[in-house]
Amino acid sequence: MKIVKIAGITAALALGVAACGGTDPASTEPSAAAAPTATGPKFAGQTLTMWRLGDTNPPSQAYMDDLIKEFKTQTGADVKLEWIPWPQVNDKFTAAAAGGAGPDVTEIGNDQVPLWQSQEALEPITAVVGAGEQAQIPKNLLGLETIDGEVYALPWGAGTRAVLYRKDWFDELKIEVPKTWDDVIAAAKKIQAEKGKDVDGFAFNGGSDANHLLGALAWSEGGEYAVKEGDKWVGKLADPTFKAGFATYTNLVTEGLSGKARLTQNTVDIRTRFANDKVGMYLTASWDIPGIETDSKGKVKADQLAFFPLPAKAGGEAPAFFGGNDIAVWGNAQNKELATEFVKLATSKQWADRYAKDGGLLPVYPDTLASLASDPVQAPFAAAFAKAKAFPADPNWTEANETKAVLQNAARSVIEGKATADEALAAANKELEEILNQ
Repeated sequence: MKIVKIAGITAALALGVAACGGTDPASTEPSAAAAPTATGPKFAGQTLTMWRLGDTNPPSQAYMDDLIKEFKTQTGADVKLEWIPWPQVNDKFTAAAAGGAGPDVTEIGNDQVPLWQSQEALEPITAVVGAGEQAQIPKNLLGLETIDGEVYALPWGAGTRAVLYRKDWFDELKIEVPKTWDDVIAAAKKIQAEKGKDVDGFAFNGGSDANHLLGALAWSEGGEYAVKEGDKWVGKLADPTFKAGFATYTNLVTEGLSGKARLTQNTVDIRTRFANDKVGMYLTASWDIPGIETDSKGKVKADQLAFFPLPAKAGGEAPAFFGGNDIAVWGNAQNKELATEFVKLATSKQWADRYAKDGGLLPVYPDTLASLASDPVQAPFAAAFAKAKAFPADPNWTEANETKAVLQNAARSVIEGKATADEALAAANKELEEILNQ
């Protein structure tokens, strides 16, 4: 996913229940641990520049007001907060990386970290990870942030995907919520038998975000796209484990669960069909719900829908792609020590938990995440996120994933009978290595 938008309806619908922590994240009163530190006088009178992405909204603005107040209590420093509207984000980052006026600290999408690190626009903050509460953040959440042994951003709040399904159809057809991949297949077939063959029982995603589905299925078999060996990326698409997940992915079409005429559809296309009673299940997140209500002209409402974790064919939940928002120190920060202090505070458990809650995201601290298991809305996302993984942490991954559509083309060639899986994945593996190693 691109930089994850936290403003607006996504936050309200996806994960609106408050995260649970050992302290009250809504409180604006300094805690004992937040008493002014010895470095406070050192930074008194200084001002830090902070970028937040998107348009402000009341919960996020209140969060920043309270965080900035706490930061001043601890350090004596002020913070100049600037909200960067989404259409301007790429241009602002590009200009700042080229030597223009940039921030000291910035919010950043986790999948954007490799790109801007490659432009030398981010400062390593590895020391923060091993100190204090941040050491509790699981290492699997730092896959995109860790490059050549250095950490360039810290997770602030997470987003992931689960299977959205027509709960009203499941109730009508007496279908139990799937717990295994075989259950998914059986449910998809029953939906098609009752609702028509032109309905996708489980929609195949072959568009720009196809790897969210393919990746989950491949990772669940133990597969990887590529691994770094020394200074080279080595493709793993031809490994048996990746092939197994790839076969499950393409079989959605070859076994007739999703229409062969729709091999290039992405989540937005699927959502539109879902809203028009043409899809029973697909992998997405709850930010699709408002669009479904709109596309259906109110005929399909949120209470007719529900989520469950994508089952792994081998059992249990499949790992989901770890999307989310990070916070980083900009490479040209005027005072990198002060900027690092801000990142430390923002990613401490109290403030990271509240950031997730107020932004409609998942918390990155394990105990807070675990507390969501009993919540019917958040539990499917929490279960998927507990095993979350990331794509190769390379700035050229976007070219492979979107511009060249390496895996999407491989899947289509197999489905259309133009190549065997072995042939398609061998060619894709060669192309992926060439792109990542540019």
